[in-house]
Amino acid sequence: MNKRPRFLVLRGGAIGDFIVTLPVFAALRERWPTAQIELIGYPHIAEIARVAGLVDSIGSLHAAQIARFFALNPTIPEDQRAFIQSFDLVFNYFHDPDGTVETNLMRAGARQVISGSPIVRETHAVDHLLKPLESLAIYAAGASPRIDLPEIERAAGRARLGPRQPAWILHPGSGSPSKNWPAGRFIELARRLRETGRQPLFLVGEADAAAREGIERNAADISLLAGLSIREVAQILSVASGYIGNDSGITHLAAAVGAPTLALFGPTDPALWAPRGARVRVLRAPDSRLDSISVEEVFRAAQSLGG
Repeated sequence: MNKRPRFLVLRGGAIGDFIVTLPVFAALRERWPTAQIELIGYPHIAEIARVAGLVDSIGSLHAAQIARFFALNPTIPEDQRAFIQSFDLVFNYFHDPDGTVETNLMRAGARQVISGSPIVRETHAVDHLLKPLESLAIYAAGASPRIDLPEIERAAGRARLGPRQPAWILHPGSGSPSKNWPAGRFIELARRLRETGRQPLFLVGEADAAAREGIERNAADISLLAGLSIREVAQILSVASGYIGNDSGITHLAAAVGAPTLALFGPTDPALWAPRGARVRVLRAPDSRLDSISVEEVFRAAQSLGG
């Protein structure tokens, strides 16, 4: 490779899918500290990797016209060929079961393509995504996603929280209603935490409309954070005293920035999708039904996190 190798990583997916890919960037950075790593994905999600220093630049899937690589025998413009050819290695983490994307990348002049399926079935998502790097003699199974935010980012988080500290962030949403602990229990939990001198704050995103409506109707006395970018959420989580949430991308983000994290699992398998980190605890419903987990169980587990 060049003295400063150039790597291109192609990765879509939601927040959680992206967070569990971070050890790939970290492993490449550790092996080649001077490498130029460019990521093509969803910028509003991928930005957090640039802030953390894991990638050097980010491009949009749409702007990079990646869609044509999914077609059979596409016409690839010369400028796109030159872009692909400028990299020593291309890492393809798109769903590409028939190898169409990899074939087209090679036709475009890629020097080498390493592909990894984003579909997780048998091993933890992090280890699954790291597996393709073994072809480069990089063995990093067991790694945890880690986002070390600069102090300026953490300071922004403290400023946003203001007097609402020591803050405990409660995220009642996820990508699927079946993965959500009942919102009413989150409200009861928030009040229990407040009784112990903690400052509970609800965090909701665009997909959490139902939970937000219930909170605003039944818990107007508890602060609610909404409309934040993933970068702003990471800033807050990095200085939070604790975090409690469902199996969601935000829960993976909380663990990655180092917040004491309690993850509630029901129908999904924590052996595949549990957030990893030194300060993470997972509480799984024994019958896979989240409504079988009581507020008291979650409160006691939260107490064990400290903060």
